[in-house]
Amino acid sequence: MDTKTLALLALLLPFAGFVINGLGFRRLPKFLVSLIAVAMPLASFVITILLFNEFQKAGSKAITLKYGEWIATTGMYVTFSLLIDKLSLLMLSFVTGVGTLIHIYSVGYMGKDEGYGKFMAYLNLFMFSMLALVMGSNYLIMFIGWEGVGLCSFLLIGFWNKNRPYNAAAQKAFVMNRIGDLGLLLGVFLILIFFGTTEFLEVELAVSYDSNPYKVNSWQMIAVTMLLFVGAMGKSAQIPLYTWLPDAMAGPTPVSALIHAATMVTAGIYMVVRSNFLYSLAPVTLTVILVIALLTALIAASIGIFQNDIKKVLAYSTVSQLGYMFMALGLGAYTAGMFHVVTHAFFKALLFLGAGSVIHALHHEQDIRNMGGLRKYMPITFITFAIATLAISGIPPFAGFFSKDEILLNLYLKSPVLWGLGLLGSAMTAFYMFRLFFLTFLGDFRGTEEQKHHLHESPISMILPLMILAVLSIGGGLLNIPEVFAKDGDKLNDFLVPIYEVSKKVNPKLFETHQISHSTEYVLMGISVAVAIASIVFAYIKFVSGKAVPKAETEQKGFARVLARKYYVDELYDVVFVKPIQSFSRFLADTFEFAIDFFVEATGQLVKFLANAFRKLQTGNVGTYVFAIVLGAVILIALNLFLNK
Repeated sequence: MDTKTLALLALLLPFAGFVINGLGFRRLPKFLVSLIAVAMPLASFVITILLFNEFQKAGSKAITLKYGEWIATTGMYVTFSLLIDKLSLLMLSFVTGVGTLIHIYSVGYMGKDEGYGKFMAYLNLFMFSMLALVMGSNYLIMFIGWEGVGLCSFLLIGFWNKNRPYNAAAQKAFVMNRIGDLGLLLGVFLILIFFGTTEFLEVELAVSYDSNPYKVNSWQMIAVTMLLFVGAMGKSAQIPLYTWLPDAMAGPTPVSALIHAATMVTAGIYMVVRSNFLYSLAPVTLTVILVIALLTALIAASIGIFQNDIKKVLAYSTVSQLGYMFMALGLGAYTAGMFHVVTHAFFKALLFLGAGSVIHALHHEQDIRNMGGLRKYMPITFITFAIATLAISGIPPFAGFFSKDEILLNLYLKSPVLWGLGLLGSAMTAFYMFRLFFLTFLGDFRGTEEQKHHLHESPISMILPLMILAVLSIGGGLLNIPEVFAKDGDKLNDFLVPIYEVSKKVNPKLFETHQISHSTEYVLMGISVAVAIASIVFAYIKFVSGKAVPKAETEQKGFARVLARKYYVDELYDVVFVKPIQSFSRFLADTFEFAIDFFVEATGQLVKFLANAFRKLQTGNVGTYVFAIVLGAVILIALNLFLNK
């Protein structure tokens, strides 16, 4: 089977699963629904491996696979085509791999839900949309996938739609993503205007010309990249468009894992890396990205310290980790950002699925203050969750250590102050993650006797993905080992080098190699690990030795209350945006409703008045009717004579 057919199959198989289960979920047996839903992304994962082999045989050069025309007008030509290169293959690998594990997990987690078939159909649609996003050869096809994952997030976050707050969370995610998507769409329009195409490779070729035939100046490039980044801010939850992501916890836990780990929230990172040839020409935009990412990482990490909902803690952790990824991109360290995307997909999916295992055992209890001592009852969940927690905290040799260390090193090369701030965020991450871990798994059980009686390990369909992700969370760092440990260890960096060829040409300073001694690098790593361990020890002393139980947010005082209430950002948005818009909407509704009611009522009254007036002409007298006929005839004859003069 040729590459063109394989790529199309990898894209369309999850969509086929959506169509089959979406149309037949009420009639198909549960076993068949599960088989179809899991088999489709698994098949896409297998095809990705085959595509990788075909790609290497073809010389590892980017391949554009055209399937037909989409738009063909004067000055605008867009095709339905897919792009197979090293970046798309990297994304395909962990999107389909981790996505398949989440589908398997969902079989056990959602198996008893009355909407199980529909849920699995939505998951398949989500996978199709994400694959379209990363496989599209141009910005418009990417935008189709971009909108598709936004739609699926709305459907999945509000899946339990009988709960009004869950519906509100889904609407919030949808609206905030639409704000970002408007910026992305405007950026794509500008690319079309400036370059006459939306094809990634053609735009890349255009900016590589020394003569700059399209006459795109620096301000125009800043406008394009900033608008694209607005889209990334919405999809990847950066300040100020980040508040939808914690609320997305309203959806079932597999949805949280799918959105927060390997798919939707990484779309913004992928888009920036895919557009690196544009961003490298806009250093002002890169600086803006760096500042926003740093603020996002620190603010989200500080909020996570005082959250008591197990999924909310992980949600703010995701926002913070996305900040680290964008920090790397803002520094021009695109590979470092992608490396953290990959390792984060492993340990964050494991954390969410582990949290789902806990919630499943506790009959949907999510408050960590009502947990504790679960290590005895859920040993596999305990061990795998511990691995993921160590990975996200940056403890060697787990995957998160290598990817986060590379970002911190790039921050240090830019400025020791930036490195210090990045280290502060890392310290907070280690503290709130082990606060969550200790309160959940160690100490005495603080829940009800009924919950304690039903405590049990999760079924194999949920445990198996945890174990596989645990292995990946341990060994994922081998993708890009620092040179200080292995001379040829940075395999991911070597793999992605061709993606940045044009960027290196147009902005060589961004890729200059800064010399740093191995001893300095060891010191930086040592400080990072020491700070993380100190945070872990502090969390242990406070919540295990001291047996402290966090207060409710309403009981917090001072700055702790500000953090527990998430800096009152949601309240601020309500005052500044939500309530004025609602008030204006009510005003318009009342005004238009009054006008429409008046018009309808007036029309009825006019018809009634005219009917009453003309009704009086119907006297029933034959003489009157004859007189009216004669009078009418005279008038018509007179008019005819007058008009023909």
